[in-house]
Amino acid sequence: MDKLTIKRVDYTNLLVDCSPSVAAELNDVFSFYVPNYKWIPSVRNKVWDGKIRIFNYKTHHFPAGLFDHLQDFCDKRDYQVDLIDSQYGLPNVKSEIDPKEIMNFIEGLNLHSKGNKIAIRDYQFNGVCKALESRRQLLLSPTGSGKSLIIYTLMRYLLTHLEDKILIVVPTTSLVEQMYSDFADYSEFDDSFNVQHVCHKIYSGKEKTNVHERVFISTWQSIFRLGPKWFQQFGAVFGDEAHGFQAKSMSSIMNKSKNAEYRIGTTGTLNDAKTHELVLQGLFGPIHRVTTTKKLQDDDTLAQLKINMIELTYPDQIRKTFGKQTYQSEIDWIVHNQKRNEFITKLACSLDGNTLLLFQFVDKHGKVLHQMIKDTSPDFKVFYVSGETDKSDREAIRSIVEQQHKSITVASSGTFSTGINIKNIHNIIFASPSKSQIRVLQSIGRGLRKSDNGKPTKLYDIVDNLCYGRRKNYAVRHAEERHNIYNKEQFDVKIHKVQL
Repeated sequence: MDKLTIKRVDYTNLLVDCSPSVAAELNDVFSFYVPNYKWIPSVRNKVWDGKIRIFNYKTHHFPAGLFDHLQDFCDKRDYQVDLIDSQYGLPNVKSEIDPKEIMNFIEGLNLHSKGNKIAIRDYQFNGVCKALESRRQLLLSPTGSGKSLIIYTLMRYLLTHLEDKILIVVPTTSLVEQMYSDFADYSEFDDSFNVQHVCHKIYSGKEKTNVHERVFISTWQSIFRLGPKWFQQFGAVFGDEAHGFQAKSMSSIMNKSKNAEYRIGTTGTLNDAKTHELVLQGLFGPIHRVTTTKKLQDDDTLAQLKINMIELTYPDQIRKTFGKQTYQSEIDWIVHNQKRNEFITKLACSLDGNTLLLFQFVDKHGKVLHQMIKDTSPDFKVFYVSGETDKSDREAIRSIVEQQHKSITVASSGTFSTGINIKNIHNIIFASPSKSQIRVLQSIGRGLRKSDNGKPTKLYDIVDNLCYGRRKNYAVRHAEERHNIYNKEQFDVKIHKVQL
């Protein structure tokens, strides 16, 4: 019988001592092609084979967060496993926690939001307990579920149980400010916690060293180049919007945080790629689904959603020309199509309430639609947001929109689809084709917070049917993937056909 000896290297990696044959098997089983690898330049140039290898064949290191997968690998093959130590770092070792003690602690925080006293919800509390028990956890919590409250509660609890500092990593400067603001909001009536004395914000131009505060809230871009010594001060690392942590630069943050016993990721969405899920679990630990969008809608916590997929059908003479079009040439044709843009403009200007129109390409589509809408609808307040928009201006627009009842915000999906809380959105328009599960669900999440009129949020998904015969164009194929996502999430979907 083959035997694997496993011990902790640090809180990032396990060392797997095994025979060469088992090592080869581990290398094979825990290797995965990245999505669309064939089209990656380094693969096409034969510099890389397109695989992510979870197990390091040279060092025999294995991500500690994937211990459950390693154990399953051994169980299926009847391999003997010898665990050298029982210290944490072997993720099957759970902490003994007392839920009553944790609840008493949370109740003592005197939680408020916008001046009103609030209580932690059952699913939030379960997520907190799960994270504290396992010490490493990937919490899957959809938009509107109170993810920042979960992070705040965990942060407050860990401050009383750790001597080390705490690092909270977010993808954007706006989210640094939002997280800091949320913490200030929750603790407004808690005399034992002053966010200015405890929390330090890090982004461009902010001090990174000689900081006395115990909690750092930082963008990953501001810190990932820092040396390992800087990361040794943290006993806990949170990764908010953790689905972005598969990139090498962000993974390095987790790998350098070798003293961080607590590793907690939070996200509203994961994509369907096996590699994406495993890499994230390797960084943070097993997935715990805190709740679902459907449950929150059923509980009347989130707005109901009605999806209208509007299939634009083009004349035969146009559809015939798309037989040999590349993806890029098809997209270029779509976003430059005057009739299509006029249809989207008319649609946006006909809707009641506040509308968020999401586009993908700034110069050739976003700016064009923004100008057309401004010229068409003088009665609406019309805003424009892209990566070019100053961060303070973005926040100002978000705040203004929340007070409006008749506005249109034309925004790039990269700036307004992820991590931005926008209340009082009544309609969303997908003006550009996309198949990314993360982007689709994150974009939908912008409109699921209950608005002032209490009506369902409406999503208008523009589908460009350029099919001819048995050939399906790219935009239709992507629309089919979005439709599958909607069905999986149990959303109310209807398809409407419009002849252009």
